[in-house]
Amino acid sequence: MTETLFLTSDDVDGLATPAEYVDAVREGYRQRGTGAPAQPRSKLGREDPAGMLTGYAAIFPDDGVMGAYTYTAGFGAEDAWFVLSLFDADSGEPLALFDGASLNPFKTGAAGAVGVDALAHEDATTLGIVGSGAQARGQLRATATVRDLTDVRVYSPTAENREAFAADFAADLEADVRAVASSADAVADADIVITATRASEPVFDGDDLEPGTHVTAMGQYGTDGRELDTTTIERATYVPDLRERATHDAGAFLAALEDGVVAEDHVRAELGEVVAGVEPGRTSDGEITVFDSGGTGIETVAAAGMLYERAREAGLGTELPFAPASEALTGD
Repeated sequence: MTETLFLTSDDVDGLATPAEYVDAVREGYRQRGTGAPAQPRSKLGREDPAGMLTGYAAIFPDDGVMGAYTYTAGFGAEDAWFVLSLFDADSGEPLALFDGASLNPFKTGAAGAVGVDALAHEDATTLGIVGSGAQARGQLRATATVRDLTDVRVYSPTAENREAFAADFAADLEADVRAVASSADAVADADIVITATRASEPVFDGDDLEPGTHVTAMGQYGTDGRELDTTTIERATYVPDLRERATHDAGAFLAALEDGVVAEDHVRAELGEVVAGVEPGRTSDGEITVFDSGGTGIETVAAAGMLYERAREAGLGTELPFAPASEALTGD
């Protein structure tokens, strides 16, 4: 029998800063870049009631942790539940179970920020963001820890939502944060562009991107999701979170392949390879770069390992008994 820590969303909330999430996730991508195992998401769907069961996993030998993220969305309750399990990578014993909902925007935002830090110009100060929900908020909080932003423009289709987003961040950031009337206004002359939507069609025109712009797209994790147009993919140095995911469920890249504007070798590198220095990312000032962040076990397990250590230090969580198979299956 072993004791496993159960951590609620309340336990996790506020346990780490956005910058600390970024540091943990950057280290996870570094380990992936040097060979740590990780796979794209698997997804099972049901039509009646409509819903999706999704999961992905990663192992970090250097940190001694491994884990898996599983969540449901839709179905009869028309809601979502996130369960994150963390194991010891050496013994295999379960370390923790998380109610994983509240950490989601933070670990996903951290992945986007690692992409910005690896691929955007070091002196980038202007950010255009398309989307105003929880994920967009997580992206901005994390990105503000890796670049000194002075000008942030946000667009989403509902004026009330983008105005509320701008008002909230105007008080939190040392930057001019304002809502704009179109995605073109958000993208124009931006050093960094972030898309955080549920769009099925491109949310801006790739011809509007200035040379040298970096784009992080984090809402296109299915063949029917497509935030970026083929022009953007064709013009850009393309870096996904996982190479395998680019042809698995990266909707914009798959559309560009289908249109014949790029081939599979258009993938420059995985983000982890860039972070680890194994492959180059940006190689010239004028390059447009894209980080395609569809969600992986890399950022999730890296964040969980960090939060587990912090929870133990703070005395948070509830211990649950887990029986190993050698006991449970034999009754001994």
